[in-house]
Amino acid sequence: MGQSVVIVESPAKAKTINKYLGKDYTVLASYGHVRDLPPKEGSVLPDEDFSMSWAVDSKSKSRLNDIAKAVKTADRLILATDPDREGEAISWHVLQVLSEKNLLKDKDVQRVVFNAITKQSVLDAMAHPREIDGDLVDAYLARRALDYLVGFSLSPVLWRKLPGARSAGRVQSVALRLICDREAEIEAFKPQEYWSITAMLKNGAGAAFEARIAEFDGQKLQRLDITTQEQAETIKALLEAADLSVSRVESKPTKRNPYAPFTTSTLQQDASRRLGFSASRTMQVAQKLYEGIDIGGETVGLITYMRTDGVQIAPEAVPQVRSQIEAQFGARYVPEKPRHYSTKAKNAQEAHEAIRPTDVSRTPKDMKSYLSEEQMKLYELVWRRTVASQMASAEIERTSVDITAASGGKKAVLRATGSVVRFDGFLAAYETQPSGEDEEDAKRLPALAEGEAVLREAIEAKQHFTEPPPRYSEASLIRKMEELGIGRPSTYTSVLSTLQNRDYVTLEKRRFTPASKGRVVTSFLESFFKRYVEYDFTADLEEKLDKISAGELAWKDLLHDFWKQFSASIEDIKDLRVSQVLDMLNEELAYLAFPPKEDGSNPRACPKCGEGQLSLKVGRFGAFIGCSNYPECNFTRQLGAGEDADAEDSGPKVLGRDPQTDEEITVRTGRFGPYVQRGEGKEAVRGSIPKGWNPAEIDYERAMQLLSLPQEVGKHPETGKMISAGIGRYGPFVLHEGVYANLDSPEEVFTVGLNRAVDLIAEKAAKGGRRGAAKSLKDLGEHPELGGMIAVKDGRYGPYVNHGKVNATLPKDKDPQSVTLEEAVALIAAKAGAKGKAKTRKKATARAGKG
Repeated sequence: MGQSVVIVESPAKAKTINKYLGKDYTVLASYGHVRDLPPKEGSVLPDEDFSMSWAVDSKSKSRLNDIAKAVKTADRLILATDPDREGEAISWHVLQVLSEKNLLKDKDVQRVVFNAITKQSVLDAMAHPREIDGDLVDAYLARRALDYLVGFSLSPVLWRKLPGARSAGRVQSVALRLICDREAEIEAFKPQEYWSITAMLKNGAGAAFEARIAEFDGQKLQRLDITTQEQAETIKALLEAADLSVSRVESKPTKRNPYAPFTTSTLQQDASRRLGFSASRTMQVAQKLYEGIDIGGETVGLITYMRTDGVQIAPEAVPQVRSQIEAQFGARYVPEKPRHYSTKAKNAQEAHEAIRPTDVSRTPKDMKSYLSEEQMKLYELVWRRTVASQMASAEIERTSVDITAASGGKKAVLRATGSVVRFDGFLAAYETQPSGEDEEDAKRLPALAEGEAVLREAIEAKQHFTEPPPRYSEASLIRKMEELGIGRPSTYTSVLSTLQNRDYVTLEKRRFTPASKGRVVTSFLESFFKRYVEYDFTADLEEKLDKISAGELAWKDLLHDFWKQFSASIEDIKDLRVSQVLDMLNEELAYLAFPPKEDGSNPRACPKCGEGQLSLKVGRFGAFIGCSNYPECNFTRQLGAGEDADAEDSGPKVLGRDPQTDEEITVRTGRFGPYVQRGEGKEAVRGSIPKGWNPAEIDYERAMQLLSLPQEVGKHPETGKMISAGIGRYGPFVLHEGVYANLDSPEEVFTVGLNRAVDLIAEKAAKGGRRGAAKSLKDLGEHPELGGMIAVKDGRYGPYVNHGKVNATLPKDKDPQSVTLEEAVALIAAKAGAKGKAKTRKKATARAGKG
């Protein structure tokens, strides 16, 4: 047969598959995408029929060279990347590069896909090759072009009109709008008073149960219908005076069916609720389970491919699941026919099978000794959900009892409900409550008969107030995006990460809160690009991309239609001045920026000078409120600081004195946010208050903790060097000999133990976290005018370009591998110019002082 070269995406997968295929195959990894659109103007050219220019970074170039070298002497090329749109695109890119190198003449080229990394799945796939799916590739090209055109058209508009704003993405902007809209709902929410009335009762045998008010004076009562204490007391008085008797008993058998097996989004949601995993952590652990675990000397994939919208299990896997159910739970738990699931999601571009164990006979108990704690938890979740999906329905008896009270011509009806699980069915494998107890099916009622008198133990009337809707968690935001048809399984985690990396949102206590910068960007986009952040518009685009995947729509037709209107919107705003944009934002965000004052005075009057008007301003670190009399008046406050922000910002809040130095400890708010301070003047020590912490709630003890940072955790058991913990520019961290490792939350800085710190540092060091001399990422060549080498380097605070003593930071969204010599020269010139101006100013100041 000759030699075959097989291309997969990851080295772990390559190693495993090479063992399955043997010596006639060379399996190489592409390490994901080998080419991408360079993040610069002109990568997609709408005027040239949307021609796309692809770039290969230095690492991918090396890997492609290895692939090319192997293909030269091989008879066959097998493209075996992942079974979704992205995998199809990677295979297409590899094929294009090799074709351009003229390496495929007289070579047999095949595309194979396998949904699981097991020997049988891989061998079956090799026996059934196909060609690259052109429709899937077209859908990828359309999506990539759309994302590029939106990002690289909108972002420059944002930079010019909203200084400090980062960039806007097609899907990210809509996800950000969801978070901002929810925050606006919370702020506009007005609590509504309501009362509940509960009766604690007993039957004749003395068995206690609880009932709630259902009707009064012929009127049915819903949860919010009793709105005053007077109403509640009237009903309570009747229930306390009247005799109580059972007027209706109704028992009804019902069935509860199991959930479908996991898709990407449902796995992320359940792992968040049950295990506390973030979406990105879930996918990292799932990737490892998919790519393979060493089990007794053999590496095998434990779950099927984890990026999918599909809810079906492969037909050949269903009998094994049914056999496992019978063996582990009994014949009664196996339904007469296999269960079939369907999804509303349009997923032509994704793998079709749900996430399941590759071999369900590998129970979680059997796998425990081979897996880490996180891997074990996620594998068990997938295993239980898969097994439950093919089990018999739970049989539940639901009972509803009415208790009537009548007195003085008035009548009230109390209702008690309960459920009894007569047969647990799928609940034996997968409880529906994360706690392990299904609360709906746990409440039972004692035996009660119509006409039976019941005894009154107590009647309780309680006041309540309605709660605002909760902020989105990762799980609920993913569920909402899926509901609206926004994004796809492979995009959810990157969308959420991007919003956090751009400082548009913060994630505190597992809930998303929009930062001021995010709210300003959303308001700007809704005002000037409303159509492109509408939920229906974005979902409609996803449907059209699905049609391209299905061969029902030409990809360039979609791009032509989109670009015609989108480019016109960009042109409409180009001539707007920043002052016009800020005037609009002052109106749009007035409820947040200038909340009404209790005394009815002008909310925009400057509280410091009394003459200037407050206005929204946008700086490098985001939006803030400032006085129009600047620089004469330097009053500032944060956007959304609240009704009493003026009083807080008019001066520091004194918390107490340092017991060692006797200096005042204060809470203050500056242009860049709230902070705590010890002392005054140049010698003062300051500590930023982390995002998500309410400055008004900072007490003396917490302020002293912040001022004590960084603090010592303990000595590293191997090096004997001290490990410290602190809060820096990129959040909370632990540090040891130049290696920084992130902590999950600011609170952990004060509680992190030595074992946890050592583990985090070891993980980071293993990923190349140690910082010595700045690592050179790319040499660009000599400076065309000044001579001397220019290089792209990786520093502690991110990548930068270097020429001699001049270091110029790259924009945060700039791929360091895509920087050109011309771009680097411009950045260096701008940085050198800024330094020159600073020196000139210093000299002029010195001369003025001498004169």
